[in-house]
Formats: sequence, C-alpha cells, structure tokens
Amino acid sequence: MRFFKYEGLGNDFVVVDLREGPITPSPIDPEIAARLCDRHRGVGADGVLGVLPPASPGADARMIVINADGSEAEMCGNGIRCVAKALHDGALPGGAIQKATLAIDTGAGRLDCRVLAGADGLCESVAVDMGRPRMERAELPMQGPAGGVLDEAIELAGPREARRFSITGVSMGNPHAVIFVGDGEDPRGLAEQFGPALERHPSFPRRTNAEFARVRGGRIELVVWERGCGITLACGTGACATAVAATLTGRAPRGREITVELPGGPLGITVAQDLSSVTMRGPARLVFSGELDLCAPAIAS
Repeated sequence: MRFFKYEGLGNDFVVVDLREGPITPSPIDPEIAARLCDRHRGVGADGVLGVLPPASPGADARMIVINADGSEAEMCGNGIRCVAKALHDGALPGGAIQKATLAIDTGAGRLDCRVLAGADGLCESVAVDMGRPRMERAELPMQGPAGGVLDEAIELAGPREARRFSITGVSMGNPHAVIFVGDGEDPRGLAEQFGPALERHPSFPRRTNAEFARVRGGRIELVVWERGCGITLACGTGACATAVAATLTGRAPRGREITVELPGGPLGITVAQDLSSVTMRGPARLVFSGELDLCAPAIAS
C-alpha cells in the first residue's frame, strides 16, 4: 500500500488514498492503523487519514480520521489541511485537483479549504472554514442539564493529587473541554497531569479532547491532550475550540484573527462576530512517501 507522511505544525499523519478500493463501513482497520502509528515498529504518526470518494454532491473528497490508538475521530483540523495539500498538489495517485477552494467531507460535515499556494504553485498553507462551533451540552456531548458549559467546575484526579478546574465546552464536530490557567501555571505540566482524567471523565460519554490554555499579550498559549493520542505538537480543532472559549469568556475578541501558539507553532484562528463560523489558517507539509507491506509481521501480527 502506498502511503504519504504529512505534518501540520508537527501533528503528523499517515495519509492513504482509498478512492480506488472497495468502500466498506470501516475502510481502515483500527488495529493496523494503530500499528502504522507506532513510532518504533511502524511509520510513526499521531493518526491515519483515509482519503475516500466524496459523500456529498460537489465535494472533492471525503476524509476519515483514525487516531493512534485505533479509535475514529469525527474531525482533525491539522489533518484536513494535510489532505487538502495532498489533493491540490497531486501527490496522491488520483492526480492534482488544483482548485482555489477544495470541499472535503468529514465526520463533522463538509468543510471548505482555501489553498494558499507559493511561487511554485504548490500549497503552502490552508485556510479552513471549520463551520459553526457548538456550545450546547448535548452537542458536545456532555452529561448534565440542558444549556451551555461555561466556566463550569469539574474535579480531576491527577497522579499526585485531585484538583478543581473550570471548563468551557465547545464542539468543532468533535468534543473539547477548555481550561484557562493563570500566568504562573504551566499548561504543559497540567496537561500531562490532568489531561488523561479529563479525556475519560464520566461526564463525557465519547471522551473529550482536553485543552490547557494561557492568555498572554493578546495571544493564546495552548497545550492539548488529544483524545486517543495524548499530547501532540498541535491540534487544529483544539485551537479553534480554545479561541471560541476565549471569546465566550471575554479573554479574546471576535471578528479578527487570534494567534494560538501550540508547541509545534502558531495557528491563526478567526471567530465570527455572530459565532456562525470559525476559520483556521495554518501550514501543511509533505515529509516523505513510501510503500507498506501490510503482511509484514510488525504490521499484521
């Protein structure tokens, strides 16, 4: 099987073109995906992205996301930029789709990806209309009374102690629980300690992504504990959800681009004044390509 390794701000993926094969309910086996993501015995990645024929009229392709643990995610912000670049530049066997805007179907709906090309005509970055953020508890989903989740108290058990936090819930087609921390606190250390407990908190029936953010000088510093992956260098949907949470809690403005600093680099996030959409702008890069022997012991056993 031919594969392509892409990364967006260090969030890395194995991309496979499945448009010519048979379409089945689970076109990527979860166990094989987990082995491909193994950084010692596989290719190494945060997830596997499958490119399939479009599911809606007028779309250019469909993307499915399998996390490093074999679970399926509804959406991946860094991943969709990588898929848009692969489609635009013609890296995949199906040839280039050199359109200014590509429409890609995802588990979170159809999303428009505006390609920003360099002097060589190849995609350098992608601006994605991520759609409407969802703030209702049932849309996350999260257990509890109807309404939004805004600075709601939650107790999390860490490896050394339990601690109480305030979370704001936002769905970008996948669930996010955002925690804002003070200047003297370390988002990375808190994500390592309390991210696992928040991901699997019983209030979230489908688990959740956990964001630990600090606002400084008009920028948001963010570390994300991703559902099914752990800490990654970047999370596109997490950056979008955090920017939305920042506007909801008065920490950031709407209508202009907010810089979200992730361990792998910055993303530009714009939250519409009326909360009707969120735009994410950031890079994508082809790292290498190769062929996989799916019968090899490290992959198939």
